[in-house]
Amino acid sequence: MYGRDPWGGPLEINAADSVTDDDRSRNLQELDRAVLSRPLDATQQSWLLGPAETKKKKYVDLGCLLVSRKIFLWTLGTFVVTAFLAGSITTISKIMPHHKPKPPQPDNYTVALHKALMFFNAQKSGKLPKDNNVTWRGNSCMQDGKGEPGEFYKDLVGGYYDAGDAIKFNFPMSYAMTLLSWSVIEYSAKYEAAGELNHVKEVIKWGTDYFLKTFNSSADTIYVMVEQVGSGVTGKGSKVRNDHSCWMRPEDIDYQRNAAKCYSSCPNLAAEMAAALASASIVFKDNRVYSEKLVHGAKTLYKFAYANKWSHAKRSKESSEFYKSTLFWDEILWGGAWLYYATGNVTYLELVTSHKLATRAGAFGNSSYYGVFSWDNKLPGAQLLLTRLRLFLSPGYPYEDILRTFHNQTSIVMCSYLPYFHKFNRTNGGLIQLNHGDPQPLQYAANAAFLATLFSDYLDAADTPGWYCGPTFYPTDVLRDFARSQIDYILGKNPRKMSYVVGFGHHYPKHVHHRGASIPKSVKKESCKGGWKWRDTKKGNPNTIVGAMVAGPDKHDGFHDVRANYNYTEPTIAGNAGLVAALVALSGAKTSRAIDKNTIFSAVRPLGPDTPPPPAPWHP
Repeated sequence: MYGRDPWGGPLEINAADSVTDDDRSRNLQELDRAVLSRPLDATQQSWLLGPAETKKKKYVDLGCLLVSRKIFLWTLGTFVVTAFLAGSITTISKIMPHHKPKPPQPDNYTVALHKALMFFNAQKSGKLPKDNNVTWRGNSCMQDGKGEPGEFYKDLVGGYYDAGDAIKFNFPMSYAMTLLSWSVIEYSAKYEAAGELNHVKEVIKWGTDYFLKTFNSSADTIYVMVEQVGSGVTGKGSKVRNDHSCWMRPEDIDYQRNAAKCYSSCPNLAAEMAAALASASIVFKDNRVYSEKLVHGAKTLYKFAYANKWSHAKRSKESSEFYKSTLFWDEILWGGAWLYYATGNVTYLELVTSHKLATRAGAFGNSSYYGVFSWDNKLPGAQLLLTRLRLFLSPGYPYEDILRTFHNQTSIVMCSYLPYFHKFNRTNGGLIQLNHGDPQPLQYAANAAFLATLFSDYLDAADTPGWYCGPTFYPTDVLRDFARSQIDYILGKNPRKMSYVVGFGHHYPKHVHHRGASIPKSVKKESCKGGWKWRDTKKGNPNTIVGAMVAGPDKHDGFHDVRANYNYTEPTIAGNAGLVAALVALSGAKTSRAIDKNTIFSAVRPLGPDTPPPPAPWHP
């Protein structure tokens, strides 16, 4: 049987193989389904589709680099969008009103600190710096120490006037510089936060530069030194023109100002000046050359003081009249402690921790003035300074015995400041009477406030929550409360509602006992006696001596703003130094790291046993 071949030619179909049309149709459909259900593999696809065309990438030629066009466009677009957003944000931030948070207002102690430091600018003698910022002051006493042939100094220009006169007393000036240096060493961060660190360091350097002129500071041994410049002797019928008999601006002084020298009669002054230079050497430790110069001068002065230690009762009549040192051994203790911190030489530590020196300095005494820190009595400060060593370094034997005694005595002094005890009376307004009702009480209260705050900060830094007064435990905050009560009284929280710091608050003394502040700058020159009319006038001072802490009220909280009465209205650099120290200690927020624990120990070596020498070389 033949049929038609669809591909051409005859197609033979066997009868046995013949099927019906229906069967053929069903077979074709099954064949189609089988074909569709099996996918083509890659080879088959390639046969049908032929070779695939590869898409060519486009590039951008940047000269030294060939970059994909796609990446280039994405990068460029991202940059443009980013720049647009940044520009938009900047524009919006400029045109939108700003609401910057106001910086916190400084506390009263910081405000008063700025002013209290200004007082030292008003007390400067010599050629004033351009940035002195006291418009009514000018260069003064530029001939001090000049024209004296054969002396060990070229001049004695500089330093500070002591109070409302124009005398430069080295004894209280040294104490003031030591106290300022101590406050900088402990509270440099607070000074810096207040923006006063550079200022207070300049104030200290003005004093130490002058001290270096008053003895042969380049020598290892000295036999003479200057103790004051100017005179205040005013005997009956005396016609001598000097710094107390004349009421003149320092800029107008035309009389002779003599320098009082001592050869062996002022060991207490030498020891006090040694403390000033030694403490300042730590303040200026970053200025190596100047710091070493101060240390050398301090060691020379201390050597002079100790060599003449039995001559301390023979001071000149005038120096003793105005600034009489009750003891001498407290200055030896004070100066030796500072020299130990400045040099690390254990010879000084061995001296100041000797039982004999402690006894002579009055460490075991119980006088009515025990614990009253001042230019005359350094014992409370020296004991606290050495208590610091025990709290933070604990050197142990053989120093522990006396250091523990100093620590215990310091604790007793702090107890005596508290109102729960009755060692010292208080006025009805709350001012502690450390000088037992005598005039000029504020300087003693400010000093006590500084020591109390510092001891409190020492205990906090040593992780000690308080101290014992007998069987009673008191937290450190009690000391700070005492310090605040005294400084707040000085700043105006008293029955008269008067600030005793000139320029602080709205109500403060206007008739300060001060020659420069009481005479108008416009007055060309007043004669020695002609200037007394300015002292006696009832008008307020034409020049505001900002920051001056006056002598203060009487024991009944009474105060007379009278220029002629220096017991009420005269300020001093020694008093203001204590005020500055107390203000910086109380300023800012209380933290466990209020003090600088380490700077004072920069030169102190470890106090363990010496390292043994290496063994001798071995030989067979």
